[in-house]
Amino acid sequence: MPTKAYAVRSATAPFAPFSIERRAPGPKDVAIDILFCGVCHSDLHTARSEWPGTRYPCVPGHEIVGRVTAVGAEVTSFKAGDLAAVGCMVDSCRRCLSCDDGLEQYCEHGFVATYNGALDGSGENTYGGYSTAIVVDEHFVLAIRHEEAQLAAVAPLLCAGITTWSPLKHWGVGPGKKVGVVGIGGLGHMGVKLAHALGAHVVAFTTSPSKREAALALGADEVVVSKDAEAMAARAGSLDFILDTVAVSHDLDAYVTLLKRDGVLTLVGVPETPHPSPSAGGLIFKRRQIAGSLIGGIKETQEMLDFCAEKGIVADIETIAMQEIETAYARMVKSDVKYRFVIDMASLKAA
Repeated sequence: MPTKAYAVRSATAPFAPFSIERRAPGPKDVAIDILFCGVCHSDLHTARSEWPGTRYPCVPGHEIVGRVTAVGAEVTSFKAGDLAAVGCMVDSCRRCLSCDDGLEQYCEHGFVATYNGALDGSGENTYGGYSTAIVVDEHFVLAIRHEEAQLAAVAPLLCAGITTWSPLKHWGVGPGKKVGVVGIGGLGHMGVKLAHALGAHVVAFTTSPSKREAALALGADEVVVSKDAEAMAARAGSLDFILDTVAVSHDLDAYVTLLKRDGVLTLVGVPETPHPSPSAGGLIFKRRQIAGSLIGGIKETQEMLDFCAEKGIVADIETIAMQEIETAYARMVKSDVKYRFVIDMASLKAA
């Protein structure tokens, strides 16, 4: 099935039109006409080889929403005409302990990413949502219960939403918890919205005083400028949990000291260079933890989508044409977006 796409052929080449061959739907497959695809910073890292292992040509995009056009004979959860979504994974071994627990992102054999293939570089390359259609096994297709008018703003939930939801749920964020969210960007703005909706007291941390009002509007109860030493010191030992969404190397000790005894600092951003090594004392004397979290499993992604539909939660977005992707990447590098670009795939279909 010839499919229009946009691809990059090397780390320095610009995006350009590309044709990919999607497979015909098998018995358990769902074919989706892509309507919108979010633009994640991971797309840029991969396309520009800022992370190792990029396989070219590369068609990024793992925040996909669209309409089902066909289903295989054994598909039971979807039918033609349904709204559907695809996130960061399109396959896993489905037999290891992690997969059995519904945590396919931790598949012990490595999940197959929606683009750039299997994490170990084996098998065929996969091509993502910067395209007009995709065919995915039913197990990795998600139902959308938001209103159709919200579809573009739903797309970033497939990565930014689940990447923040999974650790918030895993570490029991809810009423009575005081939670910090570090960084108010594509991930952080969803972290604030979700932590607020879960009933926690939310403290947003930003290096930019100009983001104070925006963070409050997202649902933060307090906003702290992390460069303000007095404001940081005033909150020492006050937080149960911190979600750190920042994807550049920074001092973790500044946030560890804000945790209560047994508090957890969870990292979801992957910097190009490692964070400075944290002080052992800050962890040992209060039994604090530094942890990490990777996207989320299919079951919890569906739970997140359903929760967001119930609560009326979507991402804050700017819609772009496919042909504007280079400009969008340049603006992302400058953090010039509130808070997520989403590609309207009608622009590619019409080209």
